[in-house]
Amino acid sequence: MTGTVLILRAEPGASATAARARALGLAAVAAPLFDVRPVGWSPPEPRRHDAILFTSAHAPRLAGEGLEPLRQLPAYAVGEATAEAARRSGFADVRTGPADGAAMLALAAADGVRRALHLCGRNHLPLAHPGVKVERAVVYAAVARDAPLAVPAGAVVLLHSPRAAALFARRVAARGEIPIAAISPATAAAAGVGWAAVAVAPRPRDEALLEVAVALCQGSGPDAAGAGS
Repeated sequence: MTGTVLILRAEPGASATAARARALGLAAVAAPLFDVRPVGWSPPEPRRHDAILFTSAHAPRLAGEGLEPLRQLPAYAVGEATAEAARRSGFADVRTGPADGAAMLALAAADGVRRALHLCGRNHLPLAHPGVKVERAVVYAAVARDAPLAVPAGAVVLLHSPRAAALFARRVAARGEIPIAAISPATAAAAGVGWAAVAVAPRPRDEALLEVAVALCQGSGPDAAGAGS
């Protein structure tokens, strides 16, 4: 296997993705767009909510002692990596939602959740569902780096979040020369159009994202139909 991937997600995820990519025989270049830092917060009374929502592994990893009174509640997470981070932070009942935050919230609603607490980053995509009242608590901030961004020639760019996709799209000019692999449909949409190729992971997991990146490196991934539309 030959090919290069450019990893833009924040640490520690960037190093984990790089290790997985190298295990597949890919060259991996990590250039995080953000530094992620905890934010002080106060947890609400647990009885006000039926469940906790996590859309990023950063939230359970950085929320700290504020999680203590909330661990008794079931947690819903987007993707297995986020679910595993919730388990490591002490949540016993963790349910993995499919695809993206909207699908995760729909799963929670189907389970009977009517009041949910979304532990999120400062720049988050609001979650909404007609049957669920969602309260938000900001527990971390992803601060964009000012460092110049260089895309290695021929590299497939891995996009792990809508915010990273949007920032990357603003920082590059030659879209038609760059193939991208997105972890979700929402992430692909945030990147916009005009790329050399666009592939979307079938599941919101790092392993699935790397699978489609491998296909792009081999020239068997989505091409013109996904790129210019």
